[in-house]
Amino acid sequence: MPIATGIKNALASSSMIRKMFEEGNLLRKQHGADKVFDYSLGNPDIEPPPAFHKVLLKLAKKDQKGSHGYMPNAGYPEVREALARKASKEHQVSIDGSHIVMAVGAAGGLNTVIKTICNPGDEIIVSRPFFMEYRAYAANHGARLVEIDALPDFNLDINAIGAALSPQTAAILINSPNNPTGKVYPLPVIIAIAYLLYQHGAQTGRFPFLVSDEPYREIAYNVNVPPVLSVYRESIVVNSYSKSLSLPGERIGYIAVGPSVTDKADLLNGLIYATRILGYVNAPALMQRIVAELTGASVDVAIYARRRAVFTAILDGVGIEYAKPEGAFYLFCKVPPKRDGSAGDDVAFVNHLKQHLILGVPGSGFGKPGWLRFAYCVDEKIILASGDAFKKAMESW
Repeated sequence: MPIATGIKNALASSSMIRKMFEEGNLLRKQHGADKVFDYSLGNPDIEPPPAFHKVLLKLAKKDQKGSHGYMPNAGYPEVREALARKASKEHQVSIDGSHIVMAVGAAGGLNTVIKTICNPGDEIIVSRPFFMEYRAYAANHGARLVEIDALPDFNLDINAIGAALSPQTAAILINSPNNPTGKVYPLPVIIAIAYLLYQHGAQTGRFPFLVSDEPYREIAYNVNVPPVLSVYRESIVVNSYSKSLSLPGERIGYIAVGPSVTDKADLLNGLIYATRILGYVNAPALMQRIVAELTGASVDVAIYARRRAVFTAILDGVGIEYAKPEGAFYLFCKVPPKRDGSAGDDVAFVNHLKQHLILGVPGSGFGKPGWLRFAYCVDEKIILASGDAFKKAMESW
């Protein structure tokens, strides 16, 4: 029997990030790890903060009866209370644990949210460039992405968002700091989106949700990441500890619902139900208890800031333009024109860089052809060592 048509079609255009990462593994075997400059995958190389290991050992030694069993699908009550205090502070609201649903990473959280709020045929507005798997998340639940272009500085285009709103709009999905650009959307922009959505809701009777995907909230460079829950009534935040604590493999995150959201009980019950029927059942038990004790901890952002400085100096030296990131750990770069003056193609340039053992991801995967993304969550020595490879690649482009 053949596999499902939808999955077969998706495989043909599956994640370019993972494809490049797998190619990097092959190149490392052929040339040695120190000769390959792999900037493909946002997989943090910084170890979790020391506090994580202390709490992990402490809880592992307790070995309390029932500590590995089921808990309420939404998560342990005491964990949800701890994360409600964190979200309240970040988003300038007052919520309690009943507004928190623990999630299997931000990806699990987003799928849970979309499953809960979307009917088949509903639309979710996103701004290009965006994390490429948003398309799959929407398709998982019969929804459709409505893709609009960002402004030249990668800020959100309020006029374009307004024009894209329709009676089928279930949500606007934003990601700040953004993957792949590192853009942090300022507070006036969030306020402007809220105003649009209130206007739209008053006209149509349907107030779309503002869903904020925030796994990079705590990785920002002297920029304040503004609140969302306090700005718009129908708002939902999805967060994870994959980046802030360098725990991507532990798959732990949470969903936070605004204090005054309409039909709040239905929404929260829907999120809890979707968590169960999507097969997650509940977020990992041990990780829940750990992050509840680490609400004030994070990786050292200064390390990423130094890497950003080293990497941008290399790109400046070889003439590759980029959007300077305000957060996260990505450099979104413009494909340089060829030596004959012709425009550069992002897939062709990525393949050209690969010949010099430099791995990036084509911008077309993020909805932005003509650009490419480098993830600088790698050792600073690798970044420094790649300078000569970039120079040679540009000389032959």
